[in-house]
Order: sequence, then structure tokens, then C-alpha cells
Amino acid sequence: MATKGETVETFDAEAVNSKVARNLYEARKKVFPKRAYGTFRSLKWWVMGITLGIYYLTPWLRWDRGEFAPDQAVLIDLANRRFYFFFIEIWPQEFYYVAGLLVMAGIGLFLITSTIGRAWCGYACPQTVWVDLFLVVERFFEGDRNARIKLDKADWTREKIFKRVAKHAVWLLIAFSTGGAWIFYFADAPTLLVNFWTLKAPFVAYATVAVLTFMTYTFGGFMREQVCTYMCPWPRIQAAMLDEDSLTVTYNDWRGEPRNRHAKRAIAAGNIVGDCVDCNACVAVCPMGIDIRDGQQLECITCALCIDACNGVMKKLGREKGLISYATLRDYNANLDLATGGTGKAEDINPISTINIKAMAAARAEKTPEAENDNELPVAPSQVAHTTWRSLARPRTIMYSSVLAVIGFALLTVLVTRSRLEINVIQDRNPMFVKLSDGSIRNGYEIKVLNMIAKPRRFNIKVEGLPGAEISFEESTEKFGDAFNIDVAPDQVQAKKIYISVPKDQIKQSHSQFRLLVHEIDGDEKSEYVAKFHAP
Repeated sequence: MATKGETVETFDAEAVNSKVARNLYEARKKVFPKRAYGTFRSLKWWVMGITLGIYYLTPWLRWDRGEFAPDQAVLIDLANRRFYFFFIEIWPQEFYYVAGLLVMAGIGLFLITSTIGRAWCGYACPQTVWVDLFLVVERFFEGDRNARIKLDKADWTREKIFKRVAKHAVWLLIAFSTGGAWIFYFADAPTLLVNFWTLKAPFVAYATVAVLTFMTYTFGGFMREQVCTYMCPWPRIQAAMLDEDSLTVTYNDWRGEPRNRHAKRAIAAGNIVGDCVDCNACVAVCPMGIDIRDGQQLECITCALCIDACNGVMKKLGREKGLISYATLRDYNANLDLATGGTGKAEDINPISTINIKAMAAARAEKTPEAENDNELPVAPSQVAHTTWRSLARPRTIMYSSVLAVIGFALLTVLVTRSRLEINVIQDRNPMFVKLSDGSIRNGYEIKVLNMIAKPRRFNIKVEGLPGAEISFEESTEKFGDAFNIDVAPDQVQAKKIYISVPKDQIKQSHSQFRLLVHEIDGDEKSEYVAKFHAP
């Protein structure tokens, strides 16, 4: 009960919970990246063009494998359980090739990250590539950054409706093409294309296109940077791959601080200013909407567009490029020590340019009196030098490269030396053996011969190591001695039920091992299977 002078406030649990939820989950802030120009942007254009070209065009490439095999260069034939990649054909039991390639891809990603940071994320990740493509469409209809921001805030007019509808229509077309290209990897592309538009394709084809269209349209058009930040696990894993010698996109605050938009006026007033003029060009081009000057961040995908933007500003101002650059933590700390006199504190930064660093390093290397008495050079020239490719060859990267080489060599060796002929044998278990009227003992076997090339072949199957053995077939009482021939269709498994009989006087023990030898009649391939013969 409230005392005199006190007020009573009602407690609304639902309202409080709603307020807490709003504080925990901030609404997305739209990112309108500006188009960048420069070396890294050109590299991204090339990577985008090459990767999209590979994805969309590969199903239409042809590869002649003869009349008994499909001529699509890359085909995942789920119906017949085959994977074709140009001259390579993979059967289900050879899935270890795919597993090996996946392991190599993972280790390759570790190697790239430990050397040049999240280059995969910034250049070749499908999410990055399709977002870049969607941004091209968006800029075409709505203009660059400022025009898009203005349009987004403007009232809905005929012009705005037309631009938005046109943009989303092209986005949907791209998304539909993405899903459509994917299904062509699983069937003959020209045939499936005709069947798709004549409504004769399997339901799974339409379902796959619908799902991939929706995902591409949503991820590339709406979620964009949120996919990289919240859905992708790699930003959280990459920290374990980085060390002080890994190249990452870095803002060199030892050179850029303190920032000042009016550098000439500040210098005239006797103030110290850095090279950063606080133009926010690096922020404007960032597809993740972050400020690289705040340091390394989980959201940064190392696309290096901020380097292009900053280098363009530095060029206009007549200053040295590289205010934002690819740098290692070791280089950054060495340069920061130079700029702060060894304290490493941001407030002690005394801006120096790249040219000055080289001059001071050279002075120390020559051990001039000025350098020996200069207490503001606390690090050796070798620490100040920029990262070279030799410094990237360290134990971690050497280990990754070695593992990649070993796995790759092993897969290549097995691929080159593999046999395209296999034999599998299943012995009858009930009964294990049958005693015939003449006293001989008979065992039953199901033989499966795998012809793993795209042409018909004839094989000879011979029993070896079982004296007196006689072969007969399930459908006939005729005996064929210790060998017989079998025809196997292209890329097929031929099963044959056989019986092997051994005279009573040739049986020495209850369990005898023997070999079934398979030899290609018109070729050199051989295979064998070790089986058992059971007797009383």
C-alpha cells in the first residue's frame, strides 16, 4: 500500500517485455554501397564474370564419351548413380574422390584465410557474387548511392514505382535463371529445358527452381549483408585461422590520425593532422555498411573496396596511397610503434607517411649518428618493412599447403591407376553347401561384375585354387569346367548366379579359400575376388 505523497504505478509485464525485445533486436539499417573504382573493384568484376559464366554455361558444355554414355561434360546422374566430369566418371563406391575434394576445399579455405584473410568471402562466395550482380541492376534503374538514398526516402510516385518494379522484375529473372541453371546439372540440359517449358519435367525440378529462386531473390536482394553477418558461420571460425602475419584490410591510423576535414587550415594554425580527411569514402563503398577505421570487425569480408576508394581520394589530394591497405598485424604494430614513439597508444600518434617510414628505416640501417641518437625509432628496419610473400610462407601455411599437396597427389594417383572393372561375390548362406547324389559338394554364389566404362565388354571368369571345381548355372544343369564368359553392358552391373561343385575326393578341409579371376577378353584389365568354399 502506498503511503501519503507516493504514487502507485501499474506494472504492465507485456509492455516491458516488448520494450526489452525492441532493445535487443535493432531494426536493419539499409546499406546503399556506392560504386567503387580501382584495382580491387576490377578484380571483383573479373571474378564475378568468370564465376557466373562457369555456373550458367557449364551444363551446356558437351564431352563425347561414345554412344553408350551421356555427352554432357558435367552431369550428376542421380537416376543411374553416376557423376560425370569431362573424362572422369565417378561411381557411388568411389565417393571418396568427392570426399577428398571437399577436404581439399576446406583446407584451401584455411590456407587462403591464413594468408590473405577472407578473400573467399570478398570475391568468390556465391552470396557476394550474386549481391554484386543485384547491385549492378539496382544502380542501373535507381542510380548510385545518393540517388538510391533519395529515392528510398521519397514518396511513392509513378517514377519510383516504375523503377522499383523494373528492378525487382530483373532480380526475379536472375533468381529464376539461377535456380534453372542448377537443375541442368542433374539431367541432360537441352532435353530438360524442353521438358521444363512443356510441363513434362519431374515435379522435383519445378520445386527446386522455386526454392532456389526464392532464396536467391531474398538473400541477394533483401538480406544481403545480413546473410554474411548472422547466417554464415565462417566469420566466427576465421579468427582461428588468422595470426599476426595474415594479410587483412587495415586502416593505418598511425598515418591517418588525427583526422581533419580541413587539413590546410589546421596545418596553418600549427595543428598536427593525419592523412585521413574524414571524407567517409571508405564507408560509402562498403557493401557491409561498416567503417574500416574502427578496426577489424566481424562483418568485414575483405573485399578491399575501401582501399580503392581511399586510394582515389589520396591521389586527388596528392598524397601517398595506402592509408587503407592490405597489411599484417606485425607490420601494423611496428608502424604504430614508430608513430607513437613505442607507446602504442592512439593518443600519442604522430602522423608519418610511408615515405618518412622508409627514410627513417634507411637511416637506422646505415647507423647514422642521427639515427643512433633518435629515441623515436624503437624498432628495427626489418620490422618496419612491408609484408613480402616470403613472410607468408610460415609453418601454418606450409602445413596447409603440404596437406593439400599430399591429398591432391593421392587422389590423382588413385584416379590414374584405378581399375574400371570390379567383381563382387555374395555366397549363399542357407544352405551353406549341398551334397549331390554323386557325393560332390556344391556351393552357390551370386557374382556381380561391374563394367565401369561406356562400352560393352566381355569377360572371362575363372576359378583358381580349387582343384576339380566345376561351374554350372542356376538355369541349366550343364557344366562349364572352371571358367566361363560373361557379357556386360556399358556402365552396368551384370549379376549372375552360379554353382561351384567339387568332387568328394578333392575336398581336404571344411573351409577352403579360392579366387575368382576376371579378365577382359579384348583388353588388359583384370580383377579378382577371394571367396570361400564350404564342405562338411
